[in-house]
Amino acid sequence: MDAEALDVLDSEPFQRLRYVRQLGHAFLVYPGATHSRFEHALGTYHLARRALALLAERGELRGLPDTDITLVRLAALLHDVGHYPFSHALEEIGLPSHETLARERFRHAELAAALRRTGIPDVESQLATLIRGASPSPLQGLISGSLDLDKIEYLTRDARMCGVPYGTVDVDRLLHSITLVEGEGGTREVGVHEKGVAALESLLFAKYQMFRNVYWHHAVRSATAMFKRLVRGAVAGGALDAGWIPHSSDEALMEALRQLEDSALAVRLLRRRLYKRAVDLPASEIPPGAGSWIAANPDLTAQVEDRLAGELGLSAGELLLDFPSKPAMLDVDLPLRTRSGRIEWLGTEHGAGRIGLPRIAEELHTNARRLRLYVATPVTIDVRTVLGLAERSAEDLEAEIEAGRELLASSR
Repeated sequence: MDAEALDVLDSEPFQRLRYVRQLGHAFLVYPGATHSRFEHALGTYHLARRALALLAERGELRGLPDTDITLVRLAALLHDVGHYPFSHALEEIGLPSHETLARERFRHAELAAALRRTGIPDVESQLATLIRGASPSPLQGLISGSLDLDKIEYLTRDARMCGVPYGTVDVDRLLHSITLVEGEGGTREVGVHEKGVAALESLLFAKYQMFRNVYWHHAVRSATAMFKRLVRGAVAGGALDAGWIPHSSDEALMEALRQLEDSALAVRLLRRRLYKRAVDLPASEIPPGAGSWIAANPDLTAQVEDRLAGELGLSAGELLLDFPSKPAMLDVDLPLRTRSGRIEWLGTEHGAGRIGLPRIAEELHTNARRLRLYVATPVTIDVRTVLGLAERSAEDLEAEIEAGRELLASSR
């Protein structure tokens, strides 16, 4: 590691990542998935060093200041420093994104001192902009983009640690295919050489497979839904400070939840007594756009859950809805350098013939998604009723709840 990165690594905010699992509750399904954000960050930093070295060998970094290269290495190392415990679950309940929180972590005394020692002006702001994907740097695409190093690293590591074959990616081919492309106006940005198109397509397909089979596995999502409900209730009730959560670890947060006055849900999670599926519908059976309120409106979702629970004889929090969504899963927005030296753009109609997956991205996203209703104890519920609920608008459901009408009866 270079001296600047080693200095950053020794700071408390970065060391905290040792105690934040990369895949949240996936270890309850895949026992090997106990790897941390710490090792993922080191891996991303390693890939950044390799990619930058390859670009330098080809003379593609000529004219870029050394500070830009140092910033990219540090951004690769620090891209997850603001991450919550248990992966992305808490962002799903409306807490600020971990990219936004990174800037706050840069103000920590130890990390701030390490960053100041780089001598780079306004280093915290420049790093935060890179991590958010908003930097004008020609190297921005290495940190956030269709071919960013974070994605290459986590897919490979997650597949290996889970023991599944879905995340197989030709990392060497991808790194050797990364190039800086000059666009209109003379600005440069990260692109891909034509020789790496097949490897890029395999990266995208690996992402789809990992979401379908690992990240959105029914038991992983059950644990995630339970955890989200638990934390959301504790924060809303004032038993847990939302500002403390990003500074905590997985175990510290679970211990705080176990100490709650009503800790039954926390105990179930700790003992892996997961809620079971009462309904499991493929998204292909749900009209486009239906059910979007489940992912987009956590307040309404909790109200619907508790109203349904009461109507089915369950207690509040014993019925949970889950319909994960990642519409940009297979998006590609990347310049392509052909073997003849011509520049095309992947993600536009002109470059559509180069890579096939984006053309069917919507269908693959639909194929990966499932609408699930989880319950603490078995109940009988008509699938058509749940489908009817999903098809209703958020405004309609809010009006029904406000009026005190039964949701099951009105959705048949």
